[in-house]
Amino acid sequence: MSLHPKLHAITERIVQRSVASRAAYLAGVDAALRDGPFRSRLSCGNLAHGFAACGPTDKSRLRGGVTPNLGIITAYNDMLSAHQPFEHYPEILRETARELGATAQVAGGVPAMCDGVTQGRGGMELSLFSRDVIAQSTTIGLSHDMFDASVYLGVCDKIVPGLLIGALAFGHLPAIFLPAGPMTPGIPNKQKAEVRERYAAGQATREELLEAEAASYHGAGTCTFYGTANSNQTLLEAMGVQMPGASFVNPDTPLRDALTRQAAVRALEISALGDDFRPLGRLIDERAIVNAVVTLMATGGSTNHTIHWIAVARAAGIVLTWDDMDQLSQLIPLLARVYPNGEADVNRFAAAGGTAFVFRELMEAGLMHADLQTVAEGGMPQYGQEPALRDGKLTYIDGVRESADPDVVRGVANPFESQGGLRLLRGNLGRSLIKLSAVKPEFRTIEAPAVVVDAPQVLNKLHAAGVLPHDFVAVVRYQGPRSNGMPELHSLAPLLGLLQNQGRRVALVTDGRLSGASGKFPAAIHMTPEASRGGPLARVREGDIIRLDGEAGTLELLVDAAEFAAREPAPNTAPAAHDLGRNLFAMSRRLVGPADQGAMSISCGPAADDGSIWNYDAEYELGHDAAAADAPHEGKDA
Repeated sequence: MSLHPKLHAITERIVQRSVASRAAYLAGVDAALRDGPFRSRLSCGNLAHGFAACGPTDKSRLRGGVTPNLGIITAYNDMLSAHQPFEHYPEILRETARELGATAQVAGGVPAMCDGVTQGRGGMELSLFSRDVIAQSTTIGLSHDMFDASVYLGVCDKIVPGLLIGALAFGHLPAIFLPAGPMTPGIPNKQKAEVRERYAAGQATREELLEAEAASYHGAGTCTFYGTANSNQTLLEAMGVQMPGASFVNPDTPLRDALTRQAAVRALEISALGDDFRPLGRLIDERAIVNAVVTLMATGGSTNHTIHWIAVARAAGIVLTWDDMDQLSQLIPLLARVYPNGEADVNRFAAAGGTAFVFRELMEAGLMHADLQTVAEGGMPQYGQEPALRDGKLTYIDGVRESADPDVVRGVANPFESQGGLRLLRGNLGRSLIKLSAVKPEFRTIEAPAVVVDAPQVLNKLHAAGVLPHDFVAVVRYQGPRSNGMPELHSLAPLLGLLQNQGRRVALVTDGRLSGASGKFPAAIHMTPEASRGGPLARVREGDIIRLDGEAGTLELLVDAAEFAAREPAPNTAPAAHDLGRNLFAMSRRLVGPADQGAMSISCGPAADDGSIWNYDAEYELGHDAAAADAPHEGKDA
């Protein structure tokens, strides 16, 4: 089917908005390619250092410079369940390369922290900035000019976006991303959430809570709910930079290993020394970015990607905005119900049809770019197929034509909702986002007094003291990137979910994050401008009436405009944190841009004519709105 006219229009608007920055980025890619593979330009001393530790066969091949060398960037550590399986990937990749007469080397490692471990802890204040550190670490690993193609071992939260940003800085290199797959099912996520809520109510012991958590997070692989980590995988497939169907194959299975080996084969084939050269910077274009956002909306994916994929796009010279995401969400139907948007985990989603079913449905409806070139030889249509082993060999078969479980995944003709999972909220408090797909329709609107706190722990203390109003909107401010690194506030979910279960109407408004594991209550998150930039949240007072309407896309403070304008910003009363290395990120907090521009603490994107990098934050402070010219309803944030 031909492309839907609205999808075409949104894509073209992004293309036109990005003409100058995309051209500058591609010029950089072309300049890097001009002289051929970099290894051939290394001096003898440089090259000797690069292969000194290799065995005789690899050393001989690297000396000759006529066979491709695969660079491996790994986020392996054995504390993260999602990354522990990567321990043996490098050897699999090296063996596969040797069988093909090529070589492979670990180019470098990047840090990988777990928001599940740091949730509600001081370490969470480093989480968002870790993405930028990972991007920088990736480029350091690739800076040796030893590689003709690259593969990336990473799964979770900030790790994949960081790897993508770093890989795009070396966009002249072909690149393939390799997941580890989800852990097998544990106890149902709904059952785990119920224990959390009982614990918050004082009705469950710590031992019961720990037992439930351990029964849910019980082995190697990605957590099984559809949070940021698993959203990463579907978005990578939607952009065509991960092998088709690779997202949700469990670790330590024959099919998982076969997909890893095939990724190495394909990475060598698409290298400059192969016969099907496909540099990453050319593959990730405006259509690929739109495909990622479409998939995010169709599957009810993580709200974190409203930040991360703006940063990823800009690393490729593409200017993506929240307004683009909002318009795509209103066009794309919701096709999946996976926890926290439903009761199923990602294993059940995959069994019901998974990404292959969703992609084919979207492409056949003209709601996804099917003409995108990908790392797979068959292009996007191959992503509508499923991988399988036949006589020990990897092959692709047609996916299911009908959902195997309509409670989990459905086709375009019968979606769960006519619109996607996210909505942009506008009003006199600024702009924010809500994950509508996680909230039942009867809870999507609330009008109630504000309870204002500057630290999430204070809200729990107010509940314990019994002083919270029956209905209220929790305003948790000074949680933005500049304040404290924009930590996850998921530790509030059990409390607010419990209160909603009791028949109370509650909501959250914050300049912090809530993530793909967001709760079932309405939450206006990523508020921009944040309180630390003088945003309106800093002038909200206890008892002010707030109206949030998720369906209409509005968030309003119902206070006289003149009175509100005359208020002075309230000071940040949250105690400063000094532990867990936070002091080392003071400059990141000072330089970081706003959430709606990717919350970048580093420069990414093409250089200007004078050699400088566009300072997105400075443009923001001047009131620049990249989308204002092509969308009349879009206004300034500051």
